[in-house]
Amino acid sequence: MKENYKTVKFFDRIMNLFGSRTKKRQNAQSIIPFRLNMLLWIVGILLLALTIRLFYLQVLQGTSFKAEVKRSDTTTQTNNVQRGMIYDSQGNVLVGNQTHQAITYTKGANVTTDQLYQIANRLGKYVSVSNKNSRLTDRNKEDYYLADKERLKSVLKHVKTSDADSEDTKYDKALEYLSKHPDSWELTDQQKNNARIYAAMSGAYSLSTTYIKETGVSAKELAAVGEHLNEMPGVKIGTSWTRDYPQGTDIQSLTGTVSTTGLPSDEVNSLLAQGYSRNDSVGQSYLEKQFQSTLAGSKSQTEVTTDGDDVTKEKTKYPGKKGDNLVLAINSKFQKQVQSILKNNYSAAGNQYSTGVYAVVMNPNTGAIYAMAGIDRNPETGKETPDEIGAINHPITMGSVVKPAMVMGALMDGVITPTNNTLTDMPIKLAGTSSKGSWFNHGGSANMAINAATALEVSSNSYMMQLLMKEAGMKYTPNAQITMKPSIFAKARGYFNMFGLGIKTGIDLPGETSGYTGPADQKHIGSALDLSYGNYDGYTLIQLAQYMSTIANGGNRMRPYIVKEIRGTKSNGQLGAVEYTTKPQVQLTIPASKADFDVVKQGLYQVVHGSNKYVTGKALASVKPSVSGKTGTAETYYKSHSTTTLSFAGFAPSDNPQVVVALAIPGASNSDGGANLTMAKQIFEAYWKTVQSPKGFGD
Repeated sequence: MKENYKTVKFFDRIMNLFGSRTKKRQNAQSIIPFRLNMLLWIVGILLLALTIRLFYLQVLQGTSFKAEVKRSDTTTQTNNVQRGMIYDSQGNVLVGNQTHQAITYTKGANVTTDQLYQIANRLGKYVSVSNKNSRLTDRNKEDYYLADKERLKSVLKHVKTSDADSEDTKYDKALEYLSKHPDSWELTDQQKNNARIYAAMSGAYSLSTTYIKETGVSAKELAAVGEHLNEMPGVKIGTSWTRDYPQGTDIQSLTGTVSTTGLPSDEVNSLLAQGYSRNDSVGQSYLEKQFQSTLAGSKSQTEVTTDGDDVTKEKTKYPGKKGDNLVLAINSKFQKQVQSILKNNYSAAGNQYSTGVYAVVMNPNTGAIYAMAGIDRNPETGKETPDEIGAINHPITMGSVVKPAMVMGALMDGVITPTNNTLTDMPIKLAGTSSKGSWFNHGGSANMAINAATALEVSSNSYMMQLLMKEAGMKYTPNAQITMKPSIFAKARGYFNMFGLGIKTGIDLPGETSGYTGPADQKHIGSALDLSYGNYDGYTLIQLAQYMSTIANGGNRMRPYIVKEIRGTKSNGQLGAVEYTTKPQVQLTIPASKADFDVVKQGLYQVVHGSNKYVTGKALASVKPSVSGKTGTAETYYKSHSTTTLSFAGFAPSDNPQVVVALAIPGASNSDGGANLTMAKQIFEAYWKTVQSPKGFGD
């Protein structure tokens, strides 16, 4: 009723407004209602117009306007920057970047599959992409084939689909059909080329840039693409970088490689989680992988405004930052010399059954690696390849070179002392084991009393076995039963571990192994004797270098490192400011006295400069400054062939160690040729000539 009353009043006002003009009598108060009525009419008309407009925009045209809003967007586009370089200790470039003209593609925000297909086919007319540059998988071929709508329809006629199937389900069924019927379809060579381009474009993220062809773009291709860029939205002529090696490619087995076709398939998920794009190049191995975040730099960021498929505005938000550079402790000239020394003397070891040869040169006081060289050899084919990284991941039974660690363990254990350490070298025969003796005294004809230093000088196996039995609490009696417990393995290895033998060194390279550890149960208790003189467990060469460095510097186990500094880049492209410097890191200080170390150091000096007729390292006596060290021979086998590991670890100068050299030749068949000592001698001489002057260090 209230609403009806208001309606009547409204019409009454209308009638009064347009009624007879005969009513002349109006007082002054009637003017106000008239103006108010006019205002109400104006407001009503405006509200009606607004309602009609809103109905038009939201109901009749709402869908199209929403689509248009989605078509217009502002997004941040990222582009890769030049990768950081790798230098040696003298500032020489080991791994650099070579610039190439490239064909790139930046994927639009709302590009459809059909549009990608059309662009790929157009670009394929002008650019040839080889399978080497972009490997074409079966799935890539299938995706390209089905990108043609007519071909997709044709394939779907051969498969069972229902109205309930989504478009993705239908597509999967089409893929399955192609996979099961490879003879029903085939791509031409031109289509395969187009398919490689299509695969690269499809794999890119929205507004990310991917390389269609990074290297080998001919002048003809550049000209043709440049002439037709307006026909291919997103395609551009850009710049790419690939790694080059001014000092030779041998160093690549240490520095590692970079992926060239996007993220490695075995790491794609973890790398995507870290913010990488599928088409990014990343370090795949060794230094390139270990320092990926440092070398990669920061991508440039460009704010891109799009209207549909067209880019309307581009604004650089961040120009990007080239990756930082690695400066290694390695001296590239010396590195090449060490590699050549190994190669030139390898055959003298009798390498028919050998699996390689390795050498590490290290600063015993800091842990810096001056050279890490190696050769991997296939005994079946005789093929040799550079393998510097083998020094950290190839366990080798080293032999007598580990005896100083055995003596140090016995001194720390208290079974001998610096002033009471004389034992008789004699063959060791226990029940259930074969007779074991020193290389010069297998039959017992050369029995003699020797102290710890002399035991190292003549490389006495017998002395080491007796030390182990003492540590196990067993008194040796010929032909007696072995009363040692398996715990002796852990005890002896514990002392070896202190020096770095049998545990990872922590070097700044991925893929380091801890070596090989033989069985340690009662069944193998006799092998504990072999462990004492280095003929049981396997150690890596970097462990051997760390261990000898620990003895050389008087008891500090230093972490080895390859990377000395991380540095930026100047505007002129040269090495920039130091951003990080590797500091020497002491992993463990050996709990032994100076007197203990003096006993062992004296023995290592006598190995080279001793007067005993069984001295083993005399070939190094002429090297200046003076060398102290330990030779090693281990009895090994390659298949059914008896072989020997020839090894050496030592330091110079003897009274003020500045450098440690460690090397090993597993699988040698000429143990009398002295190849290990020849190599060591030449490496020491090359070091003093190339890396550090011997001046001030005496003889």
